[in-house]
Amino acid sequence: MWDDAFPSFLIGLREGLEAGLIVSILVATLVRAGARNRLPQVWTGVLAAIALAMSFGAVLTFTAASLSATAQEAFGGTLSVIAVAFVTAMVFWMHRSARGLAGEIKEKVTGALAMGSGVLVLTSFLAVGREGLETALFLWTTARAAGESAGPLTGAGIGLVLAAGLCWGLYRRVLKINLTRFFTYTGVVLVVIAAGVLGYGLRDLQEGGVLAGSTAYAFDLSAHIDAGSWYSTLLQGVLNITPAMTWLQVTGYAGYLAVVMTLFVRGVRGARATAPKPASATTAPEPAATTSAPQLAVAEPRPAREPRRRPAWVVPVAVVAVPAVVAGLVVALAGPRSASGETVAVSETECGKGFTAPQPGRQTFQMQNTGSKTAEVYLIDPSSNAVYGEVEGLAPGTTRDLVATVARGTYAWRCVPSGGKAVTSGSVTVSGGTGSARAVVPVSENDLAGPLTAYKAYVEQGLATLVAQTRTLDADIAGNHLDQARTDWLTAHLTYSSLGAAYGTFEDYDKKINGRADGLPGGVADQDFAGFHRVEYGLWHGQTAEQLKAPAQALADAAAGLQKAFPTQDFDPGDLPLRAHEVLENTLQFELTADTDEGSGTNLATANANLAGTGELLTVLRPLLTTRAPKLLPAVDADIARLQQLLDAEHRGATWTPVEQLDTVTRQRIAGATGQLLEDLAPVPDLLEIRKSA
Repeated sequence: MWDDAFPSFLIGLREGLEAGLIVSILVATLVRAGARNRLPQVWTGVLAAIALAMSFGAVLTFTAASLSATAQEAFGGTLSVIAVAFVTAMVFWMHRSARGLAGEIKEKVTGALAMGSGVLVLTSFLAVGREGLETALFLWTTARAAGESAGPLTGAGIGLVLAAGLCWGLYRRVLKINLTRFFTYTGVVLVVIAAGVLGYGLRDLQEGGVLAGSTAYAFDLSAHIDAGSWYSTLLQGVLNITPAMTWLQVTGYAGYLAVVMTLFVRGVRGARATAPKPASATTAPEPAATTSAPQLAVAEPRPAREPRRRPAWVVPVAVVAVPAVVAGLVVALAGPRSASGETVAVSETECGKGFTAPQPGRQTFQMQNTGSKTAEVYLIDPSSNAVYGEVEGLAPGTTRDLVATVARGTYAWRCVPSGGKAVTSGSVTVSGGTGSARAVVPVSENDLAGPLTAYKAYVEQGLATLVAQTRTLDADIAGNHLDQARTDWLTAHLTYSSLGAAYGTFEDYDKKINGRADGLPGGVADQDFAGFHRVEYGLWHGQTAEQLKAPAQALADAAAGLQKAFPTQDFDPGDLPLRAHEVLENTLQFELTADTDEGSGTNLATANANLAGTGELLTVLRPLLTTRAPKLLPAVDADIARLQQLLDAEHRGATWTPVEQLDTVTRQRIAGATGQLLEDLAPVPDLLEIRKSA
């Protein structure tokens, strides 16, 4: 969070100080002119500027959320480029105008005093409003780049509070700051940060399809740099430098930095060489001083009597309410029209009654079961049976929401009553809109029959190997060959670990073969502690062959029992997609924390076997995944290769580095690579879920 907070802290501090200085000068000028009664007009303008900035931020947030994923990328990229342009202009303008800012504002206030209260409100509004809009836009882009808003908002809040404190100190003359130097140094840092925002914006435009080259990488260090490490997170949060960047990103980043930084530094040097050192750059505007009042003595004639005076609260309330109302209207008009008022009826004989062509965008349908049977309801593409949304177990007489994203295309409802035949509604065509809706081609039990058969054959072969290996281990211990037993223990344990996707069907055999001491009353000494980890504890804690004979024999017997029982055990085909994710979850939870290490220090070897087992599972599921998510498998394959490379680096001959001996960076890289693989595997269960609509 804090790495994402720094850019926003700096923009909040700088923009807040700019706006605060302007307000301070406005207030000081009015005080010197003896026009304290006009101060509420200044604060009204400031309030209006703040309301406008917050409303602008709300419009950006909520209108972007109503767009498709591709449109969001394009929208965000465009605003990132605009934000860079604004920040660049602000950096140069403030450096150039810092010395004469007070005089410029005083002239505007003098004119406003002569022209009326409305002009003074407008003067303060325009002076502060620009800073507010720039801040809102920059915060929105940095929050989007960070993927979260807590860090950027916290950083900006701290910066604004600090800026307010500095401005108060300057105004009260209890603080002196060389503002020219301050804006110069912060300008240099902001130019660097803006270069990163530009690079991120260009990447968004590539992903949004506006610019080409989304796969043309200048470098890709993701296999060597852990994206979750502290240094990678810091670089990405502050400078938007990522382990993989396209040529367009790198060119834009470097080109902007070279050109803008050169111009800025030249401007700074030129100003130092030609301009005298200004006194106003180090001090704040002074409060009321009786000797200076005549210099600004432009008094507005007061009417003798005002027939009717509006209440003092009317204008402040109006200037806050108007931007908020306008923002609300923009969000309401820009967002998709909700279909929540449209009720779609389903029953055993009729499906989709009341369904009309919806508007493009995110829609909520009220699904009402008017029949007598519980039903599964699917919003489908009738040409391919692909599913856009579903409601499972819709009971008779009940109504539930079905939320789906609708784009240009053809849609229909398919209702599958319990124990009945599927009923499909008439189709409707949606025109207009941009982007595409994500649909999943349904999977049936028959589709998973082939992968299940192939994987069961893999498990049966593995179990045959396991039985032979556990018998060898048992013979080693019976013959008191404990050194050889340690080698054969690891070989057998890795064979079992590679069968992770079948653990759910092993029932009680898994506890007998691979049980852990955690949770047992006696821990490692408990009589129910059995299997590989029991033998591991004895082999690496000095127990004798006599002490290990019974556990080793029980392990070999359990492996043989599992081999015999497995062909008759129920293997739910729906478990296959789930196991792709669950095996590596266990790896991350138990192996990469050394939680299951009973002395051998081979957790990374087990993690490697789990990875191999996951690869075998993906091999049998690959045909189904390729047609449903063609972009998923290349990403998963790259993740597997990256994790494999990290694990191989800790394997030397027959020796593996114990997890607890890994340095912090390496441990974080392995955990980060496993986490990334888990994230990319997360869609598999949804993609291959067995659906009755198939």
